[in-house]
Amino acid sequence: MTHAEPSRPLDLAGIGIGPANLSLAALAHPLPGLATAWYERRPGFHWHPGLLIEGTTLQVPFLADLVTLVDPTSDYSFLNYLRHQQRLFPFYFAERFHSPRAEYDAYCRWVSERLPGLHFHHHVEAIRWNAEHAVFDIDFTRLDEDGEATGVGRAHARNLVLGIGTEPHIPEALRPLTETATAPVVHSADYLDHRERLLAADHITVIGSGQSGAEIFLDLLRARPVGAERLAWLTRSPAFAPMEYSKLGLEHFTPDYTRYFHALAEPVRDELLAKQWQLYKAIDHGTLAAIHDELYRRSLGGAWPDAVLTPGVTVRTAGRMGTHQFELHLDHAEQGGRSRLNTGALVLATGYRERPLDPLLTALDPVIRRDESGRPRVDAHYRLDLAPAVSGTVYVQNAERHTHGIGAPDLGLVAHRSATILNSLTGEERYPLPERTAFTTFGLRPTGARAVVEQRFVTEEVGHITSR
Repeated sequence: MTHAEPSRPLDLAGIGIGPANLSLAALAHPLPGLATAWYERRPGFHWHPGLLIEGTTLQVPFLADLVTLVDPTSDYSFLNYLRHQQRLFPFYFAERFHSPRAEYDAYCRWVSERLPGLHFHHHVEAIRWNAEHAVFDIDFTRLDEDGEATGVGRAHARNLVLGIGTEPHIPEALRPLTETATAPVVHSADYLDHRERLLAADHITVIGSGQSGAEIFLDLLRARPVGAERLAWLTRSPAFAPMEYSKLGLEHFTPDYTRYFHALAEPVRDELLAKQWQLYKAIDHGTLAAIHDELYRRSLGGAWPDAVLTPGVTVRTAGRMGTHQFELHLDHAEQGGRSRLNTGALVLATGYRERPLDPLLTALDPVIRRDESGRPRVDAHYRLDLAPAVSGTVYVQNAERHTHGIGAPDLGLVAHRSATILNSLTGEERYPLPERTAFTTFGLRPTGARAVVEQRFVTEEVGHITSR
């Protein structure tokens, strides 16, 4: 059930409809007696439309869809999507383990169009706890096709889930360049919308060495004339480093590791996150190989391509030089030197930050318990730690990296997190979850179900030895 009766509050209201809440909506839909609704200010589902560059693929296997790793029989699986598109045999013969990004976007949009209870063009303005009726009051504005307000409304829910996602991050030194539009300064999130304008510039600089930066640099490189590429690629990272993609390394994106990470002390978690950048901020091996192959191809005539790739560089300050030029003041960490770079266009592949929850939860601020750094505490079931005066629950999705680790934004854990939330919400094991998901034992004191299993193993072994 997805629509609540007017006199009955929702069991769960979702704010934001990205992959995380879309997964939760898909898994909640078949559960009987559960009243849900989902609100999103955008006109429809779109997943990073500015980065759907031709030929790019997901960095997770197709099994990491919205539902399969929890319920392979779901109507909302990727394979069922292919069946409805009459594309199962082509997919089978393509032997793809990683599907194209554009196909993942189309799949999610297909799911969103089949699920009831999804309210696009609804901008949630405020959330308050209504102690008298023991519900959350959700105030929203309805929007038209142009994003203009057409009316207001209010919903009531016993529980909330916030899946408001991330927003593009622009470093402080580069923000002044975005204030005028005489020359293109584009965050990678909007790359495709501005691609032709970027290519018209005499010189283009890409800043940032994650997967997006690499894909954009490769796309620009392929589009520029041989010998007149006029490209620069800069990053503060010490190298254009490959993503850790070994099978045991990938076990950092399992529920086992999430449980281990959550049980660590806050200072240890913060220190770990800073060290693990190569697990999730580096570049796919295939993309690095394609960049090198393209650069090598362009050197076959004997000349080096006009492309500068420099790691270990920080933009200290930046300014405009006339109408169509920028000047970047650069620091090199290892050399301790400084330099300048003039360029005609900038692509800021500088990543994303979690959207802050505070503006949406202003009225709840007094009851939200926080850690030593002022961040909301999130328990193992993705619930905000609230004062006892609030009997309702607020779940969060992709806003808990500081408590759950690098797997928080990973698509491979979306379905498992959704199932954990639904099991917690209903107080029943609606979706049975595996006790163990990794061969690696993280730490000397296993946590959760893994601890029970391994303690049983130790007890049995001790008993066996004693009987001998």
